[in-house]
Amino acid sequence: MAEQLIFDYRQAELDDRDRALCDFAIKLTLDPSGMNQGDVDRVRQHGFNDEAITIAVEVVSYFNFINRVADAVGIDTEKWMDPYSRDDWQQRRGTGYLETIER
Repeated sequence: MAEQLIFDYRQAELDDRDRALCDFAIKLTLDPSGMNQGDVDRVRQHGFNDEAITIAVEVVSYFNFINRVADAVGIDTEKWMDPYSRDDWQQRRGTGYLETIER
């Protein structure tokens, strides 16, 4: 399941609440300027309150920031974090995610 979550959470056995949060995180990561009230409303419909949504935005944004800094200065991942080659992961990340998330 961990590998499914890393590479394609859509293949993991998640409940609707967790899937909604993952959809929110993916859209915030891949299309931040496309975020809108509808995205917030969707996670609210799954029981997330304003505090939980704010925390989710902060955590997702922080990890995106750190990853961009690491990419910019050429920091490599630890070997244990890289079950596939970096090139393979670069080609696979984000593939098809936004197409499956309602906007």
